[in-house]
Amino acid sequence: MTPLQVVAAHGTAMRFSNGHEVEDTTGGASVACLGHGNKRVRQAMIDQMDKFSYCNSMFFGHQVGEDLATELINGTGNAMAKAYIVSSGSEAMDAAMKMARQYYMELSPKQPKRINFIAREGSYHGTTLGGLSMSGHVARRSLFLDMLLQNVHRVSACNAYRGMKPGQTAEEYVEQLADELDKKFQQLGPDTVCAFVAEPVVGAALGCVPAVPGYFKAMRRVCDKYGALLILDEVMSGMGRCGSLHVWQQEGVVPDIQTMAKGLGGGYAPVAGMMINHRVADALTAGTGAFMHGHTYQGHPVACAAALEVQRIVREDNLVENVKQTGKVLGSLLHQELDSHPNVGNVRGKGLFWGFKIEFVRDKETKTPFPVTAGIANAVHTTGLMDVGIMLYPGMGTMDGVHGDHVLVSPAYTSTAEDIGGIVKKIKETVDRTFAGM
Repeated sequence: MTPLQVVAAHGTAMRFSNGHEVEDTTGGASVACLGHGNKRVRQAMIDQMDKFSYCNSMFFGHQVGEDLATELINGTGNAMAKAYIVSSGSEAMDAAMKMARQYYMELSPKQPKRINFIAREGSYHGTTLGGLSMSGHVARRSLFLDMLLQNVHRVSACNAYRGMKPGQTAEEYVEQLADELDKKFQQLGPDTVCAFVAEPVVGAALGCVPAVPGYFKAMRRVCDKYGALLILDEVMSGMGRCGSLHVWQQEGVVPDIQTMAKGLGGGYAPVAGMMINHRVADALTAGTGAFMHGHTYQGHPVACAAALEVQRIVREDNLVENVKQTGKVLGSLLHQELDSHPNVGNVRGKGLFWGFKIEFVRDKETKTPFPVTAGIANAVHTTGLMDVGIMLYPGMGTMDGVHGDHVLVSPAYTSTAEDIGGIVKKIKETVDRTFAGM
């Protein structure tokens, strides 16, 4: 089927060639954090193009890239040391994998046996062969299994709704997952593991699932026990989306390597990034002094200008605090309106990243999902898009990679409490209409 053609977008309104207009409450794939048509970002990009649009980053640097790196490092309270700018989240994950390997080859003595990665089931880390190898997203991996890397291994997701046993406390669940990770290290050989890789809040694969309290501190302890790195993928959940600039700032841990993308440039240019902490940066400085990697469009000047202006707006307008406050409203209203719905199994999220992460189930007690053939998530998406005038983000495979549906909403950081109330009203109408029509 031919997709709808977008002809205009401004703020959170999106118009199509057939005249139909919707409210974009997902920012695409949680990308357009400032909405569409921001004049400051547009002007920053034009100003950079008036100077120069491209330079070969293998030979030259530029001030806008340095300014963006400084802005990003400052946003971590200098917990991170260096930033590397690319064009997509998938590229950032591939860079993170190579950086982890190079770190161990920069140490003295080198640790060449460290080639393995441990990731999680029900994860998504990108669509390149490296990122897809890291991912636990069954459907997106299925056609390419024979081409994927064999040095990526998996442990369970931190998914309280599906993973916690009846009567189990959060502390006991964390201990169970930490023990599983520890055993995986032992199985592979602790001195062969580069890193443990995880999303602080799982986005597209599971439907906005945050970790339970204490989880990342426990995972960090296991990594430190065996001298492995901790890589956090904040491509979808980071850069303010969850109520802090970086999700790990709420978790009490500092990653060794971090990836970010969508909210970094707000969709105004293709841009993503990787940051490394001082441990990793110091090893490179004491060794070769250079990251053995590169892309033609890495650190693209216009993309850097867009991302820098987006981040300045987020900081100057105190938008992360706004996300934190309106996120509480969003979560409260979603629970209020949907917890009692017979087909909504779980409302979950953080900040403005529930926008709806809801799992639809046929039986709330047994958590039995609808059959794949029912197409529940896409039905909700279509009803919202065509009948209610709201853009929602559907996902499948929430339970086991194949079965289970969820829908995500991730409003703009500039949303007011009134905006959130209107969004939730439309979500409720969409859910009611969908199931009434089945």
